[in-house]
Amino acid sequence: MVQKKLVLFGAGKIGRSFIGQVFSRSGYEVVFVDINKPLIDKLNEFRQYKVIVKSRESDETIQVTNVRGAYLSEVEKVIEELSDASIAALSVGQQGLPATLPFIAEALVLRKQKHDEWPLDIIIAENMRNADQYIRAELERLLPTGYAIDKLVGFIETSIGKMVPIMTQKDMEEDALQVFAEPYNSLIVAKNSFKNPIPDVSYLSPKENIKAWVDRKLFIHNLGHATAAYLGFQKNPNWVFMYEALNDPEIYEATRQTMLQSADILISLYPKEFTQSQLEIHIDDLLERFQNKALGDTIFRVGCDLYRKLGPEDRLVAPIKVAMSLNKPHNLILKALISAISFRAVDENGKHYPTDEKFFIAYERGIGHILENICQLATMQKERH
Repeated sequence: MVQKKLVLFGAGKIGRSFIGQVFSRSGYEVVFVDINKPLIDKLNEFRQYKVIVKSRESDETIQVTNVRGAYLSEVEKVIEELSDASIAALSVGQQGLPATLPFIAEALVLRKQKHDEWPLDIIIAENMRNADQYIRAELERLLPTGYAIDKLVGFIETSIGKMVPIMTQKDMEEDALQVFAEPYNSLIVAKNSFKNPIPDVSYLSPKENIKAWVDRKLFIHNLGHATAAYLGFQKNPNWVFMYEALNDPEIYEATRQTMLQSADILISLYPKEFTQSQLEIHIDDLLERFQNKALGDTIFRVGCDLYRKLGPEDRLVAPIKVAMSLNKPHNLILKALISAISFRAVDENGKHYPTDEKFFIAYERGIGHILENICQLATMQKERH
């Protein structure tokens, strides 16, 4: 039995800057699995990479060691690695999950043959509500009949609050393995979902009610970040960086008030988990982090991918739906949502996010079409009446 090995699906920015980093620093070997072959080749060549922590004072470099990689198409290798892993993690994005889960199912079968009752805990570092339920259902469908999934697999939901900005082409050409990130390093995980003992990993923050903390991330962090981007672009389409928008007192205050309105909804949803004062402190800390110039975070990055970010379970629509069900005020969040529909920011090359082009075409059918078919708000309104 191989001890202290993390198999991490997804060698992207969150995978490298956060999940891989904290486990490596706590003595784990980290095996990245990814579809990006050049990146995997470089991980295998150098067996280490740099995380550049961008703070207002100065940059700090963290050297992440004891890492290697496996290319996703190396089916047998990936399954073998996972069958012997101490723990696994997913950071592939919602679109990457369907291609990844069959590997995990095959590895679970092999693991049962090799190690019998040794469970596999899977840290789900995905930015989605109820990710544990979705992944469990998909794996159950892929696994053999009678596989004791609830005994042998731990589905560990997380609340990922770390911000990782887009890197420029120049940054990536300088070092393809390096990744930028902010200093924040707290990995909030579902305390009661582990089948094995909770790993002794620095920065791990186990919580009893993980659903509340996932929603705190969505309703406060994601909502506030997006609100600043959408309102900022609406006021001045020439602004590039998040700090430019939030340096404007009107945008700052409108964003803060929108976050406070969402905090009120969150408290109604989880009255035993959060207080008004706790969430106000959290909001002001987030606004300070959003203004970190050293991150170079762009309005484009924070606002793009409209089909996903304006979806029914995402950062703006989800709190509106809860507010409607609880008869809570949500006018400020709705205003942010309306501004999002006209978001047209471009990247450093003057390009829109690929799927946003399709969103713009859908918008030609009117705002009502977006609200009903993408946000699914009009449908809910009809159900209430």
